Amino acid sequence: MDHLALLETASTILDSVVDEFVDGLGAPSAVAKGATDFATQVDLDLERRISGELADRTQIPVHGEEFGGPPVTDGAVWVLDPVDGTYNYSTGVPMSGILLGLLVDGEPVLGLTWLPLLGRRYAAHVDGPLFSDGAPMVPLSAVSLRSSAIAYGPFNAAGGGRYPGARRADVIRALSSRVARLRMTGSTGVDMAYTAAGIFGGAVAFGRHAWDNAAGAALVRAAGGVATDLGGAPWTATSTSLVAAAPGLHTELMAVIDEVVGDEWGAQTPPSSTPENTGGRS
Repeated sequence: MDHLALLETASTILDSVVDEFVDGLGAPSAVAKGATDFATQVDLDLERRISGELADRTQIPVHGEEFGGPPVTDGAVWVLDPVDGTYNYSTGVPMSGILLGLLVDGEPVLGLTWLPLLGRRYAAHVDGPLFSDGAPMVPLSAVSLRSSAIAYGPFNAAGGGRYPGARRADVIRALSSRVARLRMTGSTGVDMAYTAAGIFGGAVAFGRHAWDNAAGAALVRAAGGVATDLGGAPWTATSTSLVAAAPGLHTELMAVIDEVVGDEWGAQTPPSSTPENTGGRS
């Protein structure tokens, strides 16, 4: 598999939809998924267009957020989120983007995060380096919690699920006195790309979907960082969360999480019978 060639092809395809993405800012809900969870017509149109071109030009199938696709754990498959941070996008907040990852047997090998409203394009393959707007970046260096900003996924403190909102609040409370700054952007793609670029020291995402997390995991690893689940296991397509951070800081971040929740969020923790409520789509 020629990673560089695939990265170039995918980059060209994403570049071709940037204008459509920008023009659609503020698009209303077209498909309701929950109280505050929805897809816009831009989500639907871009997924059809990107998926069709990717499958045609690379001969690799695509699994998208809106229309699904083949299993993400078998062989090579692209995973696509055409509009990450949909709530932001629909309300005019520029923290949103296009996420594309390539998985091989569930392992992330390519990641692309296009942030058209912020004027940034992040791309990488498994062997590195991280590219920002086509230019290679230096690998991440070790940093500490005390000197870093940490991104944290949105949540409803009253919500249940695998990672109950009350416990998420406990973790963010503990982090608040140990980090330089906490940030909640509402976009997993922004959080992970900024972690890979060294803008954030780390990021915590509670979502389980590969289309949200694969691109970011690939970018962070290519940049020299660490990407695991909340239990500390290396991130794969079957992981139910993503914790990504620079070297050194990841260990500190996981230590705080472990101090607060112990093994409650380990890989073998069964899901709660209470539906998860994130308080808004990320």
